[in-house]
Amino acid sequence: MFLNQLPKIAKQKLEPMLVGGFLLAAASLMLFSLSEPTARVRSPNPALFCEEMVLPKAQLSGEQLAKLLTVPEPAARAKVQEILKQPYCRLPSLSVRVGAITDRDAYPLAFDPQTWLVVLYEGENYVGYGFKRF
Repeated sequence: MFLNQLPKIAKQKLEPMLVGGFLLAAASLMLFSLSEPTARVRSPNPALFCEEMVLPKAQLSGEQLAKLLTVPEPAARAKVQEILKQPYCRLPSLSVRVGAITDRDAYPLAFDPQTWLVVLYEGENYVGYGFKRF
């Protein structure tokens, strides 16, 4: 460091100034962080992605999720809907595979409302699921 190259007297005068400057900068940063609220990135409202609201108070329990995980893919849509009940909403359909339209139902998790289960159907067949974090 450049302090080793300075004469001893210069070091004795410079070191307290450096330490004092560092402490002043640290104190300023602490005061600034305490006085200014931290900016939070707001997640988008999941309902904005819904095409059709079905049951706005719907939530998926851990038990329902566990039961869904035992259902093999593909399975009958009715079997999955019997476990999950009515979704919060339906997302716009999309085409995942050529020639097939995929319908998507969305359920917020009761134990983690920022995480949603999205269930995929092709016609009357359950074809999978995914998670979306908001």
